[in-house]
Amino acid sequence: MPVLFVGHGNPMNAIEENEFSLAWQEAASHIPQPEAILCVSAHWEAQGSLVTAMQQPRTIHDFYGFPRELFAKLYPAPGSPELAQRVIQLLGESRVKPDSSWGLDHGTWSVLCRMFPKPNIPVLQLSLDRTQENEYHYQLGGALRQLRHEGVLVIGSGNLVHNLRLMVWQDTAFDWAVEYDEKVKQWLLEGDDESIIHYEMHGKAAMLSVNSAEHYLPLLYVLGLKEANEPIHFFADKIWGGSISMRCVRFG
Repeated sequence: MPVLFVGHGNPMNAIEENEFSLAWQEAASHIPQPEAILCVSAHWEAQGSLVTAMQQPRTIHDFYGFPRELFAKLYPAPGSPELAQRVIQLLGESRVKPDSSWGLDHGTWSVLCRMFPKPNIPVLQLSLDRTQENEYHYQLGGALRQLRHEGVLVIGSGNLVHNLRLMVWQDTAFDWAVEYDEKVKQWLLEGDDESIIHYEMHGKAAMLSVNSAEHYLPLLYVLGLKEANEPIHFFADKIWGGSISMRCVRFG
């Protein structure tokens, strides 16, 4: 299976026909039907690494101030306790624990409802352990690589530039956001994982772009999951709202 990083942006992408939701649909049409999907979402931060292990994860509406129809949107995909155990086996019981309380947050379901509208593929989420350094997330991704050979589609869902404090509700892009987005694009094409992992070494544009980091960390899992010399493809690459990069990346 390929491995994807999806810039998910505004939750309204789940119900609006726009350039981003259409790009996700198009990307999914070129992916073999997965046996299951494992998503690392920016919106599940925890003290430790957890994996959803319930039979039927709930749809979490983790936002406010949006139209009623968005809150009415459900994505009733099944879970897979068996795959959760496989993830625990690959990562080790000391590094990841099963979870029965979370579900699918909008970083996962807002993307999947466009990519795979029929919610018949088992879906799991893996949390972001915010007690760990960047290298840990990259290594954890690498430990999951075997899942790609078992028919599991792994998706990192976030935004490589994400600064809500500075966002404006306009179709525009700040210079610093463009600068860092382009830097990451070049590092991806060059296979320079170290520069992407250690974003804090790359100046003001990087610090403004990554900000609180939860939207950036899912990219590190995807980097860990890619294999040497895999083709790379960008299926969305626009900055919106001044400070949100919608760039999406496919390896393989």
